[in-house]
Amino acid sequence: MSVTKSKNIFKLKNARKSDNTPVKWNPNKVLLQVFILVTCLKILLIPLYRSTDFEVHRNWLAITHSLPIQEWYTNTRSQWTLDYPPLFAWFEYFLSHIAKLIDPEMLKLENLNYASSGTICFQRGSVIFLDLLFAYGVREIGKVFCSSFDSYVIFVILSLCNMGLLIVDHIHFQYNGFLLGILLLAIANVSKINNQISNLQGTLWFALLLNLKHIYLYVAPAFIIWLLKSYCINSNHLFKRLCALASIVLTTLMISFGPFASQLPQVLSRLFPFKRGLVHAYWAANAWALYIGLDKVAALILRKLGWIKTMKTAVMTGGLVQEQSLIVLPTPTPFVTMLLTFISILPSLYYLFFKRDCDKNPKQFVRCLVLCALSSFMFGWHVHEKAILTAIIPLCVLAVTDKTDARIFLILSSAGHTSLLPLLHPNNLTPLKLLVLLTYTVASFLAMSRKFKQRLLYYHETMYVVLLPFLTVYESILHKIIFGNKLPFLPQAITSIYCAVGVSYCWVLYYYIFLRYNENINDQRKKKE
Repeated sequence: MSVTKSKNIFKLKNARKSDNTPVKWNPNKVLLQVFILVTCLKILLIPLYRSTDFEVHRNWLAITHSLPIQEWYTNTRSQWTLDYPPLFAWFEYFLSHIAKLIDPEMLKLENLNYASSGTICFQRGSVIFLDLLFAYGVREIGKVFCSSFDSYVIFVILSLCNMGLLIVDHIHFQYNGFLLGILLLAIANVSKINNQISNLQGTLWFALLLNLKHIYLYVAPAFIIWLLKSYCINSNHLFKRLCALASIVLTTLMISFGPFASQLPQVLSRLFPFKRGLVHAYWAANAWALYIGLDKVAALILRKLGWIKTMKTAVMTGGLVQEQSLIVLPTPTPFVTMLLTFISILPSLYYLFFKRDCDKNPKQFVRCLVLCALSSFMFGWHVHEKAILTAIIPLCVLAVTDKTDARIFLILSSAGHTSLLPLLHPNNLTPLKLLVLLTYTVASFLAMSRKFKQRLLYYHETMYVVLLPFLTVYESILHKIIFGNKLPFLPQAITSIYCAVGVSYCWVLYYYIFLRYNENINDQRKKKE
């Protein structure tokens, strides 16, 4: 799809009133209206439960404001040490100067778990305000990929109202929205083929993103292969363009890491904490949740048979962040997870680079990026459950343009979002969890069905999605009725394992669809000939 054609939706679109008078629709106005409405909802959520991440970021404000640069990555006065890349540390430093005007007490290192009303409003408000960047990213990528007004409106609504971001950022508390906005800006710019300035801008956006949060290293290979093939090799200026891209990346790295050169080993040890264990305190819905679940079942069976006399009843199910060993199956090491991740993304990168026409189709680039995000989520070391949003958000823009992508999106978003709900563990949030899940899932299904005018999921896929809300009911209500205070981690483990089945299914199916793309194109060409 050409950029010129996709920009047509940003011209005023004609519709008809009941009296046949032409009406003009402005996509920018739609974006603004949806953003204002969802912002009002976020403001209402300010008083709700917040996780320890709230104190983590408050502590980072205090560290960057109160300590010299040399101590930012060495300070251990609090357990919430700074473990994001330096550019995010500079971001916290900038916020701290605004925070000082609101409540200086929040910037004192000794004020652990400080949460005055001013602190709460400032930190919550900063997340809400920075979502402007997410909205801008939605707007820009929508201009590139959405060829119709209906597609654009659905994409805007499903993105700005994404329930995962609502839960993680505006209740649980984090800064994922503006980071994903930068990711969308990078995707949008590098997807504009034959536009040198946009490609360089996209490279800069992604370089900034990597220096804000290193988790996006997992999708960096997709950017590298895409830019190398579509921007450098396909031009007559290979060396010149390679140097231009390299200079952007290296300059950004120098500005970000330069002041911390003397403490680089400490910075890197904070960014890649391999001693934290294979899984996070709450399992991400990935291959390791299935693997650990299988180990647990095998251990129980062997214990019943008398082959195992003693067994740790809470191995890797205690909700703790630490190194642990499996009972029956081999315990994966960081190297094994890194190798599996690399192997799992390799086929998608190969196809993107070598297969005909892939380098001319931005949709294939986004599909490759989604597969990289999913592969790292499936096999990475100490993966956080929130990382699934790195795949869901970019996939959304393809879902409104292609029914196959829409099918994957409906399953992946349903399973991925459900897996996030146990993060909101207070009992009084149970009605909210169910309401948000049902509203977003039903809205997604209705929007996609209306868009493509057909049923998108097979019967077994529909049944899988229908059962997802019952997981939340069990996790929040039924488990305590049945078991009381026993087996407290069981409902989260069940949720992770069941959602991992859906995520794994999407990963395998989407890989098959991606690899079959070129064969289908070739078949169509042969028929035309």
